[in-house]
Amino acid sequence: MIDVTHPPLPIAGVILAGGQGRRMGGVDKALVDFEGRPLLAHVVERFAPQVDRLLLSANGDPARFAAFGLDVVPDLFAEPMGPLAGLAAAHRRLDTLRSDARFIATVAVDGPCLPRDLVARLAAALADRPGARVAVSRSRDRVHPVAALHRRDDLEDLIGGLADGSVRRVMNWIEARGVVLVDFDDVDGVDPFLNLNRPEDLGAMRPNGGIAPSQAR
Repeated sequence: MIDVTHPPLPIAGVILAGGQGRRMGGVDKALVDFEGRPLLAHVVERFAPQVDRLLLSANGDPARFAAFGLDVVPDLFAEPMGPLAGLAAAHRRLDTLRSDARFIATVAVDGPCLPRDLVARLAAALADRPGARVAVSRSRDRVHPVAALHRRDDLEDLIGGLADGSVRRVMNWIEARGVVLVDFDDVDGVDPFLNLNRPEDLGAMRPNGGIAPSQAR
């Protein structure tokens, strides 16, 4: 049985909250209220027990996240570069902290239904495929490259690729490294990687975290 509270190797986690939230009206998506709490609070509750250290990838004034007690890591580059920029910044911060984490797990801040065994299952998949550099989640035949577990030993190449423009698209970079896909089932009829991207998505959610049947994908 997979132990969902103690992954088999030192693993750091990073919640990716560096997006501009255009589809949410340009608001700070991490702090959008959902069921009386910020979206970030829901993700922290599910994700923090699965990793040894938790970082938050976010730009702007870190003081707005003070109540969460997280290490807030800004992007390394001024130009917005998407989730890979958050991964690169987290890797560099872990180097600064002299962390012994050999892996970084990433999730999006707008996914409040994350599986509680996400990291353990991704880690098990990587252990079974030593040649793969990253394990990526899949549900309903859709790949979720942000919900992933990365080996850290080649992430300096990512920083260089972002700097010189040779790395841009998430899936292209992941596939070039060698990827193993891990399938996750629905929970109570809900896609566990459901993202709340628009204001109407918040209203479609049930109080228990499930999505209304009319909105189910």
